[in-house]
Amino acid sequence: MDDSVADVSEHLDSSDNEEFTPGKVLQDIENAWLNEKFAPEILPHQSELVDCMLEQISHMEENMKKLKKGDIRLAIHKMEIDRIRFVIKSYLRTRLEKIEQYTIHILSEDDKKSPEESYLTPGERKFAKEYLANIETLFRTVALQHMPANFQAFEVDKLTIKPNLNSHVFLRVNKPVQGIIVPGTTNDEIDLTAGAQRLIQYQPIASLVKEGAVQLI
Repeated sequence: MDDSVADVSEHLDSSDNEEFTPGKVLQDIENAWLNEKFAPEILPHQSELVDCMLEQISHMEENMKKLKKGDIRLAIHKMEIDRIRFVIKSYLRTRLEKIEQYTIHILSEDDKKSPEESYLTPGERKFAKEYLANIETLFRTVALQHMPANFQAFEVDKLTIKPNLNSHVFLRVNKPVQGIIVPGTTNDEIDLTAGAQRLIQYQPIASLVKEGAVQLI
């Protein structure tokens, strides 16, 4: 796998190369995918990692053209490329599904953040706004225009759907954390030890997911 993604670090800042080895970049993408898949809310985007791996796929495909037909490395690299593509596509698709489901809530929360703190990429934000505009057009065309004038307002707040942050998730602890307050438990606080796996409410550990202290599984 390291040979397949050997040049990925060239696309990262040189000061980070020691930490972001090729294998770690690929692992980080897979971790981001699992977190996004199992978290009820949309998480901060990982577009840098996605762009980096897409560039690496192009590089790998160019190298494959130089190999002779029948070279076993062709099959190995193709399987690796297919695996990376699956992870990236599933990651992006999961984010779009959340945007479609919680459009109003996500845009409302994102408006409170600076561009640097935004959980959405510029492309995702544009998609969300266009999706909301299409919903409004549909409501006005199909229903609102046929109702009395005092009922024709498109009230965004009444259509807001929020993710259930009290839903339970499975996690693996990457770093020890003390004093997690979990509502409804016998003890007011619990400690998370490195390597432990737990089933727990999402909301108390939401910030830990974003910080990388825990990994959803």
